Order: sequence, then structure tokens, then C-alpha cells
Amino acid sequence: MDRDELAPKIDHTVLGPETTWADTQRVLDEAAEHGMNACIPPCYVSEAAEYAPDVTLATVIGFPHGQHAAAAKREEAVVADADGADELDVVLNVGRLKAGETDAVQEDLAGVVAATPLPVKVIIETALLTHDEKHAACEAAEAAGADMVKTSTGFADGGAAVADVELMSEYLPVKASGGVGSYEDAMAMLDAGAERIGASSGVEILSGAPE
Repeated sequence: MDRDELAPKIDHTVLGPETTWADTQRVLDEAAEHGMNACIPPCYVSEAAEYAPDVTLATVIGFPHGQHAAAAKREEAVVADADGADELDVVLNVGRLKAGETDAVQEDLAGVVAATPLPVKVIIETALLTHDEKHAACEAAEAAGADMVKTSTGFADGGAAVADVELMSEYLPVKASGGVGSYEDAMAMLDAGAERIGASSGVEILSGAPE
């Protein structure tokens, strides 16, 4: 896959707790230059939509642990939409999932899906889940009407794994995120069934792709 084909599949990401507007501008500039999307903190979406109107903007909801109240997640989604986000990456409530409260998990996600017309990716945080819990998480996301499932926030130990992408792709399109730092890593995820890559190293990934 050459650079032009790969670039639109990458969400070039900056979500660390110390992220400044200057950091966000750098990511937006790189995304615009190379044809990538950008995934940025909610607090900068309004400025980003004005600063880089041609860049597809994803932002996060319930980040990074997914334990926000359901109403708060819905309101976050509404605000992000009004601010100019194009896509939402919402963190599933892992604690409720592990407790077997799958109906509550599904309702939580469905509320975010219903809150705006924006595409919703559900971050299931694979590193924290058992095999059966990964299936349950994907089932909840699918039943909630989500558009994609995403492997990781990048804030738990472990990130995207080929086996997890293969499992998740049985349910919905997959965004592989967490630890994808090279062209080879990205291609392994895409070959496993991912349709999107989330990475802070989008420029490095593209630099390894054939022209």
C-alpha cells in the first residue's frame, strides 16, 4: 500500500495529559500535509475545526477510562459535534463490562450514538479484557449502533494486537490503536482486518510506505 492509499486510513493522534494547543497544531499541520485524519482532545476541537477545516477531526468521549456518567458522555458528544468534530471515539465502561452489566454498557454506548449523527468508534481497551469479554464488548458496540470498534486508548498496558483485530473485525470495522509505530506495524493490522490506524507516529508510519 503506497502513501496516498495509507494516509486516509491513519488517525494522527495527540491525546496525552500535557497536550497543548501548540502540540495539537503540529498534529493538524502534519495531518493536512500528508492527507491523514487527526484525533485530538475535546478541548481543542473548536479551534481545530477553524484552524484546519479540511482535516477530518476525531475526538474522544469518556476518555480515558470510560467511567463518566452516561449523561456526561452524551453531553460530551453533543458539545464535540457543535464544536466541529467529524467522528467520536468513546471509551466503553470496562468496569461494568467486567461485572457482567452488558445491558448497561450497551445503553451507555447507545446514548452516545443517538446523541449526534457523527460516526462513533467504541474503544474496548483490549489489554484489560479476557477473550470472552472482548466478544461481549464488540457485541455491545454492535447492538448500540456503533460504526467501528477500536482496540485501545493507549493508556493501559498493551495496545493493538493482530489476534484482537481479527476477533473484533467479526463484528464491526476496526481501528487498531496503541503501539502502532511503523509502516510494518500498520500493515500487519490492516492485513488482519483493520480499516483505520490510530497512532501518534503517523508521519513515521507514512515515511516507511512506498511512494
